[in-house]
Amino acid sequence: MVAFLDFEKPVAELQAKIVELRESAVAGTIDIAPEIAKLEAKSDALLQATYAKLTPWQKTQVARHPERPHFKDYVAGFVEDFLPLAGDRGFADDKAIIGGFGRIGGRRAMVIGHEKGDDTASRLRHNFGMAKPEGYRKAIRLMELADRFGLPVVTLVDTSGAFPGIQAEERGQAEAIARSTEACLALGVPMVTAVVGEGGSGGAIALAAANRVLMFEHAVYSVISPEGCASILWRTSDRAPDAAEAMKITAADLLRLGVIDRIVPEPMGGAHRDRPKAIAALADAIGEEIDALLPLRPEQLRAERRQKFLKIG
Repeated sequence: MVAFLDFEKPVAELQAKIVELRESAVAGTIDIAPEIAKLEAKSDALLQATYAKLTPWQKTQVARHPERPHFKDYVAGFVEDFLPLAGDRGFADDKAIIGGFGRIGGRRAMVIGHEKGDDTASRLRHNFGMAKPEGYRKAIRLMELADRFGLPVVTLVDTSGAFPGIQAEERGQAEAIARSTEACLALGVPMVTAVVGEGGSGGAIALAAANRVLMFEHAVYSVISPEGCASILWRTSDRAPDAAEAMKITAADLLRLGVIDRIVPEPMGGAHRDRPKAIAALADAIGEEIDALLPLRPEQLRAERRQKFLKIG
């Protein structure tokens, strides 16, 4: 069963009743299928009504849901012949960022993204999707490799931000993020980014200075987390919902402000409730954007990309 968020408690209660009725139906002789059908319809309607009016803070919770698809799920779902490439050729291989060659609907591409992990062991191994300098330097290496071979670059963003540890700062975290952003802007091939969960701070933009920036309906994209913003402004993370509202971090707000180019709809109740449908929708959107960019010459792609970001704000 899907893990329910705090604001989904009424739906959770209905689902619990449905499970209870199904269990009693197996043991009993009374036909309660009509009653179950009514409850399921009521649950679906309540879920739809709840998700039609989510606040920015609630969308943040959905974006962080542990059962949302992660990079490896998208790769398994729509990247054929994926060949992962490791290491930054300078220090180490950062498993928070994964990348490699593959095909998306028959289109050759370099696919790079954050991997958060889906259980305790994998989250620790991937450092919860928070990359260190070697992760961004690996991304730079792979983007430059794609440019050399004339392959489009596709990046999937899902991180709360770059790793803030002392070791990362000692190895040049800010410089690595800046150079990764510069590498995105310098590409002579199409670049398409999708914010699939959290898009946090420089850790996100380092892989997202693209020709087309897509965003899942319930994803969030911000310069700092709502908790971090609240801690700075009000000296307490309890005001995170207020910060989320003020920061305009939702897909609808960012499309209106011109920060992103397209919203990819999610299944009702979020991508975690129907992973295959969400993955297929993202694959179609990315494919369409790549096809639209392929006819452009390298100088056109660079100029369009730079103008896109210069006009924001």
